Amino acid sequence: MTESPLPEPIVSSPPRWLPSLIWLVPIVAALIGASLVVRAVMERGPEITVSFATAEGLEAGKTKVKYRAVDVGEVTTVRLSADRRRVVATIALDKTAEGFAVADSRFWVVRPRLAGSGVSGLNTLLSGSYIGVDGGKSGERRTEFTGLEEPPVVASDVPGRRFVLHARDAGSLDVGSPVYFRRIQVGHVESFVLDPDGRRITMGVFVKSPYDRFVTEDARFWHASGVDLRLDAEGVKLETQSLASILMGGVAFESAGDQVPAAAEGWDFELAADRAQAMARPDGEAVTVVLRFRDSVRGLAAGAPLDFRGVSLGRVTGIALAHDPRTDAYSTPVSAVVYPDRLGPEAAALSAKERERRFADLIRKGLRAQLKTGSLITGQLYVALDFFPGAAPARAERAGDAFVLPTVPGDLTEIQQQVRSILTKVEKIPFDTLGRDAHTVMTTLNGTLSRLDALAATGGSETLPELKQTLVELRGTLAAMQAALAPDSPVQQDARRILQTMSETARSLKALAETLDRRPESLIRGK
Repeated sequence: MTESPLPEPIVSSPPRWLPSLIWLVPIVAALIGASLVVRAVMERGPEITVSFATAEGLEAGKTKVKYRAVDVGEVTTVRLSADRRRVVATIALDKTAEGFAVADSRFWVVRPRLAGSGVSGLNTLLSGSYIGVDGGKSGERRTEFTGLEEPPVVASDVPGRRFVLHARDAGSLDVGSPVYFRRIQVGHVESFVLDPDGRRITMGVFVKSPYDRFVTEDARFWHASGVDLRLDAEGVKLETQSLASILMGGVAFESAGDQVPAAAEGWDFELAADRAQAMARPDGEAVTVVLRFRDSVRGLAAGAPLDFRGVSLGRVTGIALAHDPRTDAYSTPVSAVVYPDRLGPEAAALSAKERERRFADLIRKGLRAQLKTGSLITGQLYVALDFFPGAAPARAERAGDAFVLPTVPGDLTEIQQQVRSILTKVEKIPFDTLGRDAHTVMTTLNGTLSRLDALAATGGSETLPELKQTLVELRGTLAAMQAALAPDSPVQQDARRILQTMSETARSLKALAETLDRRPESLIRGK
């Protein structure tokens, strides 16, 4: 039997491997994830850092950055600075908010605050604090910022202009205090800076459009803060601007002239204490004078006016006490400033030497300074300048750069001196000696008349009938005079009572003058 050959094997290629449909799920997920990553990268804005004094209200991953209540970014990390003095917050801005990463943008933490501009941030009591941003307009890109401790009063996109004010003190003003024009609120106080020498304050104010055109180059600014109640030598003054200014102060301004161009951005102005001072004419150059008073200056204070026949020429700047070793007496030198321009253009045009000669001539004509009561209610004094032709001669002197102006006693001092003079003269009258001398004279006359009577009796009544009658009448008259001048007579007693009453009256006048000198207001309010 023949073996049949084996069949040839059929070699076939294995079919190509195809992935399972289950792999489509991770592939699609990876594609979606990649697209999200690409989209996130493309939509991601710049990353910036903002430093704050404290991290209060900041939390990484939760604290939002908002502009006009719209989220424009988020705080990603919060860390301490290298010197551990501040807190640095890293902020991831949205792509649409990359315009905030410029040099003049401002960032601050929004919290509940009570400031001069009002109450703000109350919505954060429920939603939590967030970072507010005020977009700048600069073209310079920046990624590092220093956050504000207080929110800005005015946003950078509000139309208007900013100006600079210089003042001796801030008064009751605060950041956010209103600015008024004709009692209409037209802006706010934005900032305060103490000058390097510590003597003045520089503040920035913003006046919104269209009211900023009323701030001219000659505009005058003054404090309109609260209630301005003053009791001084010029009387009682009460001034206020509005209820808002009473609560949080304010600044008011007004133009001093017509057809004056509007002030440019950043123009400097002086801030006066009140409207009267702001709108007053320029004082010009000030001349320092010294007034040496011998009487009491109680009631005189720095700032009291220097008055010449009802016109204020200056003000008192200081009061001191000086001792003269030659006479061992004390005087009160009062320094003051006088503005010659207030006397008219003629006085303002004088040179320094001509002014000195004019001053000496006025003193020769009797120009003197005198203390007078400006208000019986406040008891404050002021310095009155006038001509006193009967004043003691004086010559012009200088104390350094200041002119020394002679003084005369005040009205109350003159009354007091006159009362003292009357009392001194009354006390010097020798009433006892005059009474004894009158009694001696009357006794002598009585003896003489007795001898004449005896002579007439020896010569006969026919010889001197008229003389005898005359002597009898004279004796009766002298007896009546003697009785009237007797120590216990009613006339003497009445005279003593009259003199005693005069003395008591003089002492009362003296006490009244001294009381009015110390407390002039007691004439109205009593003791």
